[in-house]
Amino acid sequence: MSSPMSLPTPGAPGSHGGAVPGPPPTLLPDDGPEATAAALLRDEVDPADVAAAHPAASLAWSVLATRAYAAGQVVEAYAYARTGYHRGLDALRKAGWRGAGPVPWHHEPNRGFLRSLAVLGRAAAAIGEDDEAERCTQFLSACDPDAADRLAGDLTPGAP
Repeated sequence: MSSPMSLPTPGAPGSHGGAVPGPPPTLLPDDGPEATAAALLRDEVDPADVAAAHPAASLAWSVLATRAYAAGQVVEAYAYARTGYHRGLDALRKAGWRGAGPVPWHHEPNRGFLRSLAVLGRAAAAIGEDDEAERCTQFLSACDPDAADRLAGDLTPGAP
């Protein structure tokens, strides 16, 4: 008799594409605003200019949030990160996300949203919004535990 098998939790890594039902990963489009913002940022265009020209791109807002946080401008970081987070939620919903399921870090267009969520959590903690900080931490882990680990110490100014 074999030992009981441990099954992945729906929505957890490995739960999509197999026998266990769960929402599939949500991947933002490779040719959308995130890609445009990434190209401009690689060309060293000022992130504020990128955000102004492409406000739907979470990546630009996440870079602004990261820089502000690293400079000790916590309220500004919170505002930038919240904007990137909400723009990312809009994009995820447009891509078919229904409020649950993986949003993998390995897919580059998802990184602006995930980074915004991480910085939002840090900035929330810094201004005493402990419940918000905990929600962000849990949400980031639910989206992609690898992203949570990768972003744990990654607040390098300007790093997309």
